[in-house]
Amino acid sequence: MTSMPHLPPPVLTLTNAERERLAILIEEMGEAAQAAGKILRHGYDSQMDNRADLERELGDVYNSIKMLCHYDDVDEAKICARQEEKARTGKQWHHFQGDTK
Repeated sequence: MTSMPHLPPPVLTLTNAERERLAILIEEMGEAAQAAGKILRHGYDSQMDNRADLERELGDVYNSIKMLCHYDDVDEAKICARQEEKARTGKQWHHFQGDTK
């Protein structure tokens, strides 16, 4: 029986810059989730402007994604292709979205 070579955990193969970009993405996604949660609890237009908060946080997520693409951590064309596929196939899971707007 041959033994497998010992490989370092994947996180150890990332550069500091790659780890930082992923950490930023995770942080921004968490903040967007928190903003969405506030809308579920209080509505878009409660005492705070929850809609503007969500828009700002989604912009931050989008910026994080663009940064990953810029540094070739991910392939923007593959992300766009997946988005287009999801737009076509994901409707089966949408119960209340309709085709208007």
